[in-house]
Amino acid sequence: MIEYLSNPVFWVGLGQIIIVNIVLSGDNAVVIALAARSLPPNQQKQAIIWGSVAAIIMRVILTILAVEMLKLPYLKLVGAALLFWIAVQLLVPEDNDEDGIKSSGNLWAAIRTILIADLVMSLDNVIGVAAAAKGDNILLMLGLAISIPLIIFGSTIILKLMDRYPIIITGGAALLGWVAGEMLITDPILIGWIATNMPWMHIHLPLVGDISWAQILGAALVIIAGKIMATRAEKAEVKVVDLAADEQQNKPG
Repeated sequence: MIEYLSNPVFWVGLGQIIIVNIVLSGDNAVVIALAARSLPPNQQKQAIIWGSVAAIIMRVILTILAVEMLKLPYLKLVGAALLFWIAVQLLVPEDNDEDGIKSSGNLWAAIRTILIADLVMSLDNVIGVAAAAKGDNILLMLGLAISIPLIIFGSTIILKLMDRYPIIITGGAALLGWVAGEMLITDPILIGWIATNMPWMHIHLPLVGDISWAQILGAALVIIAGKIMATRAEKAEVKVVDLAADEQQNKPG
């Protein structure tokens, strides 16, 4: 166990899981607050605690299943494409709606809302964490055990930090691109072919271990694609605002 914990690769993987989980769980923390906001104060804490516990159990089960499924041929290719898309979307400005989450005045209804919303919204998180764990269930459990309490009890601080320092989001998105690149070339259908025909793809770095050009390219592509899409979204929003202003001016007095 001591050798396991003294391995730098273990700590790099643990850091990846924690960062991925925190960056991708901001929305889930907001959902918990939204679902419980109409409860009496004495029930809000109960809804948050029990809803979070149920969501954590579900998240752990889903992530372990995802780790096992990613060992099958072709699924890593699909997962890499999905993770890349998720990473790019992180860099595109979101609409300021509440994701259709309604508050509830009933404790159990609020818990049910939290659980269902977390299930729907956790696909990105589950795939990202499973990919970062690389099949290591001990690493997976430690990463989730550390990061989930941070999300639940420090969600307000985390969200404020992300708003104040957007570089955190950019870094998280790049990390997802990095993980997607690794998933792509480690799919069972490709890993042998790449080892035989593209040995230069892998690089060994001291204290970090083996990395690949696919990881570097994945991170770079996420940032480039995300920035392009964000710029287009901002221009489209400005255009809509300008059109609305023109219509207002042209209305008969």
